[in-house]
Amino acid sequence: MSPLVIVLIIIVILLSGLRIAQEYERAIVFRLGRFVGTRGPGLFWIIPFFERQQTIDIRTKTVDLEQQETITKDSVTIKVNAVLWFRVVNPADAIIKVANFNQAVYQLSVTALRNIIGQHQLDEVLRERQQINSALLQIVDAATENWGVSVEMVEIKDVEIPESMQRAMAREAEAIREKRARIIKAEAELEASIKLTQGAKQMEESPIALELRRMQMLSEIGIDNNTTTVVLIPSEFTNAAKSFTQMVSQEKQ
Repeated sequence: MSPLVIVLIIIVILLSGLRIAQEYERAIVFRLGRFVGTRGPGLFWIIPFFERQQTIDIRTKTVDLEQQETITKDSVTIKVNAVLWFRVVNPADAIIKVANFNQAVYQLSVTALRNIIGQHQLDEVLRERQQINSALLQIVDAATENWGVSVEMVEIKDVEIPESMQRAMAREAEAIREKRARIIKAEAELEASIKLTQGAKQMEESPIALELRRMQMLSEIGIDNNTTTVVLIPSEFTNAAKSFTQMVSQEKQ
Protein backbone atom coordinates (compact mmCIF):
# COMPACT_ATOMS: atom_id res chain seq x y z
CA MET A 1 0.00 0.00 0.00
CA SER A 2 1.44 3.31 -1.06
CA PRO A 3 2.15 6.04 1.51
CA LEU A 4 -0.37 8.31 -0.21
CA VAL A 5 -3.17 5.82 0.33
CA ILE A 6 -2.21 5.42 3.97
CA VAL A 7 -2.23 9.20 4.45
CA LEU A 8 -5.64 9.43 2.81
CA ILE A 9 -7.01 6.68 5.06
CA ILE A 10 -5.65 8.44 8.15
CA ILE A 11 -7.19 11.73 7.00
CA VAL A 12 -10.57 10.07 6.42
CA ILE A 13 -10.45 8.46 9.85
CA LEU A 14 -9.58 11.76 11.50
CA LEU A 15 -12.31 13.59 9.61
CA SER A 16 -14.82 10.94 10.64
CA GLY A 17 -14.38 12.13 14.22
CA LEU A 18 -15.68 15.63 13.48
CA ARG A 19 -19.09 16.43 14.96
CA ILE A 20 -21.34 19.49 15.02
CA ALA A 21 -23.73 20.38 17.85
CA GLN A 22 -26.40 23.04 17.40
CA GLU A 23 -26.62 26.00 19.73
CA TYR A 24 -29.45 24.31 21.66
CA GLU A 25 -27.65 20.93 21.84
CA ARG A 26 -24.91 19.45 23.99
CA ALA A 27 -22.94 16.25 23.27
CA ILE A 28 -22.11 13.85 26.08
CA VAL A 29 -18.87 12.03 25.14
CA PHE A 30 -17.95 8.55 26.39
CA ARG A 31 -14.49 7.00 25.88
CA LEU A 32 -14.53 3.24 26.07
CA GLY A 33 -17.71 3.50 28.11
CA ARG A 34 -16.49 6.16 30.54
CA PHE A 35 -17.78 9.72 30.62
CA VAL A 36 -15.07 12.18 29.58
CA GLY A 37 -16.93 15.47 29.13
CA THR A 38 -19.52 17.59 27.43
CA ARG A 39 -18.96 19.09 23.99
CA GLY A 40 -20.69 21.81 22.01
CA PRO A 41 -22.18 23.90 20.74
CA GLY A 42 -20.42 24.15 17.41
CA LEU A 43 -17.69 21.96 15.86
CA PHE A 44 -15.86 19.40 18.00
CA TRP A 45 -13.85 16.23 17.50
CA ILE A 46 -14.01 12.79 19.08
CA ILE A 47 -11.56 9.93 18.77
CA PRO A 48 -12.90 7.56 16.11
CA PHE A 49 -13.68 3.99 17.28
CA PHE A 50 -12.79 4.85 20.90
CA GLU A 51 -15.28 7.60 21.72
CA ARG A 52 -18.97 7.97 21.10
CA GLN A 53 -21.36 10.82 21.70
CA GLN A 54 -24.96 11.19 22.83
CA THR A 55 -26.62 14.48 21.94
CA ILE A 56 -29.22 16.07 24.19
CA ASP A 57 -31.56 19.02 23.64
CA ILE A 58 -31.37 21.69 26.37
CA ARG A 59 -34.35 23.77 25.23
CA THR A 60 -37.44 24.15 27.41
CA LYS A 61 -39.95 21.40 26.70
CA THR A 62 -43.72 21.58 27.13
CA VAL A 63 -45.53 18.42 28.18
CA ASP A 64 -49.27 17.90 28.60
CA LEU A 65 -49.95 15.69 31.59
CA GLU A 66 -52.74 13.31 30.67
CA GLN A 67 -56.06 13.72 32.45
CA GLN A 68 -55.89 12.30 35.95
CA GLU A 69 -58.95 11.05 37.80
CA THR A 70 -58.30 11.50 41.50
CA ILE A 71 -60.15 11.99 44.78
CA THR A 72 -59.95 15.18 46.81
CA LYS A 73 -59.60 15.34 50.58
CA ASP A 74 -63.39 15.66 50.97
CA SER A 75 -63.96 12.48 48.86
CA VAL A 76 -65.01 14.14 45.59
CA THR A 77 -63.85 12.44 42.39
CA ILE A 78 -62.51 14.99 39.88
CA LYS A 79 -60.50 14.93 36.66
CA VAL A 80 -57.48 17.23 36.39
CA ASN A 81 -55.37 18.30 33.42
CA ALA A 82 -52.00 20.01 33.83
CA VAL A 83 -49.11 21.35 31.74
CA LEU A 84 -45.42 21.00 32.58
CA TRP A 85 -42.45 23.07 31.42
CA PHE A 86 -38.91 21.79 32.05
CA ARG A 87 -35.41 21.89 30.59
CA VAL A 88 -32.07 20.14 31.03
CA VAL A 89 -29.53 22.22 32.96
CA ASN A 90 -26.91 19.49 33.44
CA PRO A 91 -26.74 17.26 30.35
CA ALA A 92 -24.31 14.80 31.91
CA ASP A 93 -26.57 14.05 34.89
CA ALA A 94 -29.62 13.79 32.62
CA ILE A 95 -27.92 11.01 30.64
CA ILE A 96 -25.92 9.23 33.34
CA LYS A 97 -28.17 9.34 36.42
CA VAL A 98 -31.53 8.45 34.86
CA ALA A 99 -32.37 6.06 32.03
CA ASN A 100 -35.02 8.24 30.36
CA PHE A 101 -35.29 11.68 31.92
CA ASN A 102 -38.32 12.67 29.82
CA GLN A 103 -40.36 9.69 31.02
CA ALA A 104 -39.04 10.07 34.56
CA VAL A 105 -40.06 13.72 34.80
CA TYR A 106 -43.47 12.95 33.31
CA GLN A 107 -44.27 10.10 35.69
CA LEU A 108 -43.02 12.06 38.69
CA SER A 109 -45.21 15.03 37.77
CA VAL A 110 -48.30 12.87 37.33
CA THR A 111 -47.76 11.18 40.70
CA ALA A 112 -47.14 14.49 42.46
CA LEU A 113 -50.27 15.97 40.88
CA ARG A 114 -52.46 13.14 42.14
CA ASN A 115 -50.92 13.33 45.62
CA ILE A 116 -51.31 17.07 46.03
CA ILE A 117 -54.93 17.02 44.82
CA GLY A 118 -55.66 14.36 47.44
CA GLN A 119 -54.38 16.72 50.14
CA HIS A 120 -56.84 19.52 49.31
CA GLN A 121 -60.60 19.84 49.42
CA LEU A 122 -62.58 20.59 46.28
CA ASP A 123 -63.16 24.24 47.19
CA GLU A 124 -59.42 24.71 47.70
CA VAL A 125 -58.62 23.13 44.34
CA LEU A 126 -61.01 25.55 42.63
CA ARG A 127 -60.09 28.71 44.57
CA GLU A 128 -56.42 28.25 45.43
CA ARG A 129 -55.11 26.93 42.12
CA GLN A 130 -52.09 29.24 42.13
CA GLN A 131 -50.95 28.03 45.56
CA ILE A 132 -51.36 24.41 44.45
CA ASN A 133 -49.31 25.10 41.32
CA SER A 134 -46.52 26.61 43.43
CA ALA A 135 -46.49 23.67 45.84
CA LEU A 136 -46.50 21.19 42.95
CA LEU A 137 -43.60 23.04 41.29
CA GLN A 138 -41.49 22.85 44.45
CA ILE A 139 -42.13 19.12 44.87
CA VAL A 140 -41.30 18.18 41.26
CA ASP A 141 -38.33 20.54 40.91
CA ALA A 142 -36.73 19.28 44.12
CA ALA A 143 -36.99 15.68 42.92
CA THR A 144 -35.65 16.32 39.41
CA GLU A 145 -32.72 18.47 40.50
CA ASN A 146 -30.56 15.35 41.00
CA TRP A 147 -31.27 14.36 37.40
CA GLY A 148 -29.92 17.62 36.00
CA VAL A 149 -33.41 18.79 35.06
CA SER A 150 -35.02 22.07 36.11
CA VAL A 151 -38.82 22.29 36.20
CA GLU A 152 -39.71 25.87 35.31
CA MET A 153 -43.47 25.83 35.71
CA VAL A 154 -46.42 23.54 36.40
CA GLU A 155 -49.97 24.76 35.77
CA ILE A 156 -53.29 23.04 36.37
CA LYS A 157 -55.10 23.61 33.09
CA ASP A 158 -58.58 22.26 33.76
CA VAL A 159 -60.60 20.74 36.59
CA GLU A 160 -63.59 18.62 35.58
CA ILE A 161 -66.25 18.16 38.26
CA PRO A 162 -69.07 15.56 38.18
CA GLU A 163 -72.39 16.94 36.93
CA SER A 164 -74.18 16.12 40.20
CA MET A 165 -71.57 18.10 42.11
CA GLN A 166 -71.95 21.02 39.71
CA ARG A 167 -75.68 21.15 40.45
CA ALA A 168 -75.02 21.00 44.18
CA MET A 169 -72.49 23.81 43.94
CA ALA A 170 -74.96 25.90 41.91
CA ARG A 171 -77.60 25.45 44.60
CA GLU A 172 -75.08 26.36 47.27
CA ALA A 173 -74.03 29.51 45.41
CA GLU A 174 -77.68 30.51 44.95
CA ALA A 175 -78.34 30.02 48.67
CA ILE A 176 -75.30 32.13 49.56
CA ARG A 177 -76.45 34.96 47.26
CA GLU A 178 -79.95 34.83 48.74
CA LYS A 179 -78.47 34.96 52.23
CA ARG A 180 -76.41 38.03 51.31
CA ALA A 181 -79.48 39.73 49.81
CA ARG A 182 -81.50 39.17 52.98
CA ILE A 183 -78.68 40.40 55.20
CA ILE A 184 -78.24 43.54 53.08
CA LYS A 185 -81.99 44.19 53.16
CA ALA A 186 -82.11 43.74 56.94
CA GLU A 187 -79.14 46.06 57.40
CA ALA A 188 -80.84 48.66 55.18
CA GLU A 189 -84.07 48.46 57.18
CA LEU A 190 -82.12 48.79 60.42
CA GLU A 191 -80.27 51.83 59.15
CA ALA A 192 -83.52 53.37 57.87
CA SER A 193 -85.23 52.83 61.23
CA ILE A 194 -82.34 54.51 63.02
CA LYS A 195 -82.54 57.51 60.68
CA LEU A 196 -86.32 57.73 61.05
CA THR A 197 -86.00 57.65 64.84
CA GLN A 198 -83.42 60.41 64.73
CA GLY A 199 -85.66 62.46 62.43
CA ALA A 200 -88.66 61.97 64.70
CA LYS A 201 -86.71 63.12 67.72
CA GLN A 202 -85.49 66.19 65.80
CA MET A 203 -89.05 67.07 64.74
CA GLU A 204 -90.28 66.58 68.30
CA GLU A 205 -87.84 69.22 69.50
CA SER A 206 -88.85 71.67 66.73
CA PRO A 207 -92.59 71.70 65.83
CA ILE A 208 -91.94 73.96 62.86
CA ALA A 209 -89.86 71.18 61.31
CA LEU A 210 -92.97 68.97 61.25
CA GLU A 211 -94.93 71.67 59.42
CA LEU A 212 -92.09 72.11 56.91
CA ARG A 213 -92.12 68.38 56.33
CA ARG A 214 -95.88 68.49 55.67
CA MET A 215 -95.42 71.30 53.16
CA GLN A 216 -92.67 69.31 51.46
CA MET A 217 -94.96 66.29 51.18
CA LEU A 218 -97.65 68.49 49.56
CA SER A 219 -95.14 69.77 47.00
CA GLU A 220 -93.99 66.24 46.22
CA ILE A 221 -97.57 65.03 45.79
CA GLY A 222 -98.45 67.94 43.53
CA ILE A 223 -95.69 67.20 41.04
CA ASP A 224 -97.90 64.75 39.15
CA ASN A 225 -101.02 66.42 37.72
CA ASN A 226 -102.91 63.12 37.74
CA THR A 227 -102.63 62.64 41.47
CA THR A 228 -105.12 63.66 44.10
CA THR A 229 -103.66 66.17 46.51
CA VAL A 230 -104.46 65.58 50.16
CA VAL A 231 -104.04 68.62 52.38
CA LEU A 232 -102.88 67.83 55.88
CA ILE A 233 -104.27 70.25 58.48
CA PRO A 234 -101.91 70.97 61.39
CA SER A 235 -103.07 69.52 64.69
CA GLU A 236 -103.11 73.00 66.24
CA PHE A 237 -105.95 74.02 63.89
CA THR A 238 -107.92 70.93 64.84
CA ASN A 239 -107.46 71.58 68.55
CA ALA A 240 -108.43 75.25 68.12
CA ALA A 241 -111.61 74.35 66.22
CA LYS A 242 -112.56 71.80 68.84
CA SER A 243 -112.07 74.36 71.65
CA PHE A 244 -114.13 76.97 69.77
CA THR A 245 -116.98 74.48 69.26
CA GLN A 246 -117.02 73.61 72.95
CA MET A 247 -117.06 77.28 73.92
CA VAL A 248 -120.02 78.04 71.62
CA SER A 249 -121.95 75.05 72.99
CA GLN A 250 -121.44 76.26 76.56
CA GLU A 251 -122.69 79.80 75.71
CA LYS A 252 -125.87 78.43 74.13
CA GLN A 253 -126.57 76.41 77.24
